[in-house]
Amino acid sequence: MNKYKAGMNKCNALWVAPFFLMVGLPAQAVESTELLFLNWSNYMDPEILTEFEQRTGIRVKQSYFDSDTSRNELLLETEGKGFDVALINGASIRILAKRGWLEPLDETGIPNLTHIEPRWRTTYEEADAYGVPYSWGSVGIAYRQDLVPFTVSSWMDLFQPPQMLQGKVSMISDSSELIGAALKALGHSLNSTDVEELKEAEALLKTQAPAVKTYKYLSLDENSALVSGQIAMGIMYSGDALMVQGHHEDIVFVLPEEGGNVWVDYLSVLSASTEKAAAKRFIDFLNEPDIAARNAQYIHYATPNRAAEELLPAEFKNDPVVYPSAQALEKSETYHRLPARTQKRRSAIFSRIVY
Repeated sequence: MNKYKAGMNKCNALWVAPFFLMVGLPAQAVESTELLFLNWSNYMDPEILTEFEQRTGIRVKQSYFDSDTSRNELLLETEGKGFDVALINGASIRILAKRGWLEPLDETGIPNLTHIEPRWRTTYEEADAYGVPYSWGSVGIAYRQDLVPFTVSSWMDLFQPPQMLQGKVSMISDSSELIGAALKALGHSLNSTDVEELKEAEALLKTQAPAVKTYKYLSLDENSALVSGQIAMGIMYSGDALMVQGHHEDIVFVLPEEGGNVWVDYLSVLSASTEKAAAKRFIDFLNEPDIAARNAQYIHYATPNRAAEELLPAEFKNDPVVYPSAQALEKSETYHRLPARTQKRRSAIFSRIVY
């Protein structure tokens, strides 16, 4: 993917800048720097992007992906080029860094990193060297309580739905989340390397397949299939469930009793970026406490920024979907690095189910 730079080149800016200073406009406004940010949709408050541009003259343009798998495939196609900043899930940090696509973190360029809770920086291998924690949350089940005639509490409610819900289930086109949820439903670790347990997970996914309407992640706006009722329940990230709940009061989220995936997302600078200084400035801006607090409330996810947490309203911090209790998280896990043989086996399972 090519990134198009807006505005004047540096040569033109040399003579235009004095004029802007004469009329009282900031000199940086003529630089017209643009960052291309690879991100999930609805995962950044647009007003914050506008404020960043007004303050710095740096425009942030977003390009979207709909699963961690599709983001990694996109970076593979472009060899990590064409983007300045990317939203990376913790489990992918080491893999992408090993390919040389992520810029090592220079902490002096991101002073607001001091606000980050240390445990979130080291949740995954090499995350502290290549990424700045952005948010954290859980994966569970979102469902319409007016369409599902029972209280959902287990992954098996999703994998073995009653006949009336056939064709009204949505899953996710992400190999880790799809297979991980099946493993948790069966009482296994989502990091299982056991061949028989993976065979059990595949069998469960195949049994469920006729009930699944789509493996594409649902939209979060008023046109979402969960809002219209085309979908009655499906896998969803916790904050996304809260966002779509704003369009229909009968949508609820549950972290299944077997536990799920507790994840951390990171902001990383791409090593091929030609705007690394601006990219770091953007990440630092996002970690100003008031900015981080505002953004957390917009995306409905917990912030790893300690100073920002202090600014959040009690209602937000006490929401068990955003900040699950220790008891609720007891059986949940984070993804670990898996042997290459296991990764290959999981990819084959995913292909047989989704494609």
